[in-house]
Amino acid sequence: MPNKKSAEKRVRTSERNRIYNRYWTTRCKTSAKKVLEAVESSDRDLSVKRLDEAQSAIDKAVVKGVIHKNTAARRKSRLTRAVKTLDQKA
Repeated sequence: MPNKKSAEKRVRTSERNRIYNRYWTTRCKTSAKKVLEAVESSDRDLSVKRLDEAQSAIDKAVVKGVIHKNTAARRKSRLTRAVKTLDQKA
């Protein structure tokens, strides 16, 4: 338990930020999993649509300061590469 008033405020602030960051990280992870599921089912149109949604969620998380821009670039690159494998198989 914090002893000072400013420390109590930091506890409240950090808890609020933790919940906010958790929301965006889960949203990014879920959208990425949906892309990979679409790739597994070999549905090109669905995977491209879900890739756009995933990239949008990842970019929004970067703007909000939840993840680093290089982390976002890496994740988007991996998802795009997974979708491109559908073109090579066809």
